[in-house]
Amino acid sequence: MIKARLSLLRIVEMNIGFFGLQFSFGLQQANMTPIYKFLGADEATMPLLWLAGPMTGLIVQPLIGAISDRTTSRFGRRTPYFLIGAVICSLCLLAMPYSPTLWVAASLLWLLDAGNNVTMEPYRAYVADRLEPAQQPAGFLTQSAFTGLAQCASYAAPSVLAAAGVSTALDVGNGIPQIVKIAFLIGAFLSIASIVWSVWRVPELPLEPAQIEELRARPSGLSATLADIALAVRDMPPAMRRLAVAMLFQWYAMFVYWQYISLAVSQALYGTTDAASPTYLDATLLTQQMGVLYNAIAFVGALALIPVVRRIGARWAHVVCLTASGIAMIAIGQIGSAGDVRAGVGGDDGQHLRDARQRHPAGPQRYLHGHLQHVYRHPDADRNADNPADLSPPAGGRPTPCAGAGGGADVGGSVGDAAGRRSGAVDLNAA
Repeated sequence: MIKARLSLLRIVEMNIGFFGLQFSFGLQQANMTPIYKFLGADEATMPLLWLAGPMTGLIVQPLIGAISDRTTSRFGRRTPYFLIGAVICSLCLLAMPYSPTLWVAASLLWLLDAGNNVTMEPYRAYVADRLEPAQQPAGFLTQSAFTGLAQCASYAAPSVLAAAGVSTALDVGNGIPQIVKIAFLIGAFLSIASIVWSVWRVPELPLEPAQIEELRARPSGLSATLADIALAVRDMPPAMRRLAVAMLFQWYAMFVYWQYISLAVSQALYGTTDAASPTYLDATLLTQQMGVLYNAIAFVGALALIPVVRRIGARWAHVVCLTASGIAMIAIGQIGSAGDVRAGVGGDDGQHLRDARQRHPAGPQRYLHGHLQHVYRHPDADRNADNPADLSPPAGGRPTPCAGAGGGADVGGSVGDAAGRRSGAVDLNAA
């Protein structure tokens, strides 16, 4: 087949779909642990709940890659998998933040990761199929650029939405805030829209009749596909085999980081990992803002390492980078003083109430101090739970904050309304 040389604009357009794909991955990395926590998961079960990513990558990517190599549909070799995977991703992203239970969220993650992997492996082959050898480095570099941009955008999305005035209050149903739901809605749109744009603007090249006949003459079925995968592993170059061993340990570290970084930050800086705590959402947003910086540095650093690799070689550059990463992961657990943060969160109750009135003159029951959600509870809320009308503030007094970490307010009551518990929250203007 003859491959025409593409303009830079066309190379960018053919890789826009990779932006949507990586935005979806970034949403998972930044939000799945908080979503699991909002739905009641504990730290010990996180690795099992996150198992979808590595398992689907291990199984789906090589299978889809081998199957797409043999595909001869009238829509192309790769395009059917792009579209099927994108539809699965979009549907799962739409449903994820509305998960009513933990098992529903975990099941959706399996489907979401499967959809992402159905799209990803053929996408890499699509660049090699569509571009002539001299342009392929530019094609893969564009994919890398979109990866960095999409990761930064997905990590930043909830904080940007919060800054734009979208509610950060915990949902009374499943506890997942509105900013997360809208971020996933954006991801669902980008997942399908970016893929459709790419395959529309830069369609696959049709196979020549001789190529189609050759593919159809090859053995088909699952056993033939598995044989192709085994052959590829057998013929893997020695350098790639060594790299595979190193990547085994790197990916272990990366998944530990993705699973636990928001919990580590919440514990180290706020003294809690309780999703009902008013500070947990703040810790999650802070972690995601750190993730924006992390991905931006990774993108810029990859370019900055080019002259370093030329000078000291790829092996030693790899060693230095991995050593720095290991030191950083050890240091994460040692950073911060929970006591200092708790003291700052508690503060003067009267000042909190004055701040609340200034920010919310309508006097809602719940307000955000920065990103921290406080629910104020009348001292006699439990005693008068069966008679909410009696919950007027004491003369000359004010509602007192619920007992929580460091004197902060406890949002457990408000989240628990969905389970039939009364929060006892009162109007702040009554203070």
